[in-house]
Amino acid sequence: MLKPILRTVAAMPFVALSSIAHAYDLPGLNLGSTSFYDGSPAPAGPGWYLEEYLTYSRASRFNDANGHKLALPKQDLDVVAPTTQIIYLGQPLANGAMPGLTLINTSLVHADVDDGLNNAALSSRAGFGDVTVGPFLQLPTLSRADGSPLLTQRVEADISVPVGAYDRKRSINPGSNFWSFNPYYAATYWFSPKWSASGRFMYLWNGKNDEPQAGFGDVSDTQAGQALHANLTVQYALSQQLSVGVNGYWLKQITDTQVDGHAVSGRREKVWAMGPGLLYAFNKENVLSVNAYFEQQAENRTEGNKLVLNWLHKF
Repeated sequence: MLKPILRTVAAMPFVALSSIAHAYDLPGLNLGSTSFYDGSPAPAGPGWYLEEYLTYSRASRFNDANGHKLALPKQDLDVVAPTTQIIYLGQPLANGAMPGLTLINTSLVHADVDDGLNNAALSSRAGFGDVTVGPFLQLPTLSRADGSPLLTQRVEADISVPVGAYDRKRSINPGSNFWSFNPYYAATYWFSPKWSASGRFMYLWNGKNDEPQAGFGDVSDTQAGQALHANLTVQYALSQQLSVGVNGYWLKQITDTQVDGHAVSGRREKVWAMGPGLLYAFNKENVLSVNAYFEQQAENRTEGNKLVLNWLHKF
């Protein structure tokens, strides 16, 4: 019989950035891509893993700085973006911690943007996205007296390298055309053998874009503001293989975007979302999860719904 897979199945360092730049300022971020048992170590131990994500998002609102819907005849944005992630988890160190490294790429395969005005600025470009490199450290698991897990934790430092396709005349691009630094802390805490909660808490810093999107006009460079964002999940293990839960994410930009070195107010982004999810572990080497999200109170962003599928496989 399998050991309790769902206690250790963790999203591991599954960052899965939806790295699709859009008409607003911040780059694509991990908003809801990771959820169940997010702070826990990889289910099958040290080695190489492949994580494949497929994200479908549909937005029907383009919101302003006050969260009001922009006055456009039509507001539709549909995006399909697959993400490939390679993860290497090393052997435990003397203190039980496990080092590792992850590589992530999100490509844009389809984006349909329509504001009802035949606006040429609202166009998209498919192609290869930016690459994220992330060294991480999986901390030793804290256990109860009976050996069951109490707390699992991980820290990671992600760097997004701007190698993706980018066209300043298009509002949606696979690449962002600037570097980003996006470290995080993830943890899973068990209230009981079946009930647990997970969180991933992230900070974002962005470099300068020396080829700004055309909407900024004739400027030399722009720099998106810093932001905080988090993914949160409360999960319940129905069996050794199956968990269900409620997932959510939250984003808040904390500094202004800069244009030619000057702060521009009124462009800070904010959004939160909630939705259901499930995780099924076929075995320790193959795990499937499905999450749905419904966004609320977006400011300076699109607002809509998102579905994320992912498959974890150990080589």
